[in-house]
Amino acid sequence: MLTEYKGSVTVKIDGIAASAASVIAMAGDRILMSPVSMMMIHNPATFAFGDHIEMQKVMDMLTEVKESIINAYVIKTGLSRAKLSHLMDSETWMDANKAVELGFADDVIQKTENMEDEKSTDKKDILSDSMLFSRKAVNNALFNKLEKHYEKPKVTATKQAEIKEPVNKGTPAKEIMERLEVIKRLI
Repeated sequence: MLTEYKGSVTVKIDGIAASAASVIAMAGDRILMSPVSMMMIHNPATFAFGDHIEMQKVMDMLTEVKESIINAYVIKTGLSRAKLSHLMDSETWMDANKAVELGFADDVIQKTENMEDEKSTDKKDILSDSMLFSRKAVNNALFNKLEKHYEKPKVTATKQAEIKEPVNKGTPAKEIMERLEVIKRLI
């Protein structure tokens, strides 16, 4: 669908574009990566159960899926199918510079001191609205949204008189944040 869009599609990778996300990124007319971002490509994988006939069906399916993924990478990178297959076999991790070198990305997002010094207005637009991946910023944004969503409204005496039955508003934000902290420790 992205490749059929009539306008220009710019993909910005500011964290990790791994596995299927790397394939989706290939749909961009321009792929820009933060200096701290990563891209990873690998062979498709699945779980299977059954006899040798079922296993062969799964192997054949994985072969076709790999060929389809290689199609997307060939279109963007211009690398040979054999080279791409080898990179996928090796589960290849690329920083932004390596991704540009291999053709998986077009440019590394650079932050400049003085945006007016830039010659290209296109580059100014790209740089001014770019961002670097920040786990802390993402966590803070999530917690702020959760707190706002689950915040209990202040009840005045008039409002208290209007309330007939307690309304279950779901899980309190404090409990959700405690659960997230446990998950975060496990990751």
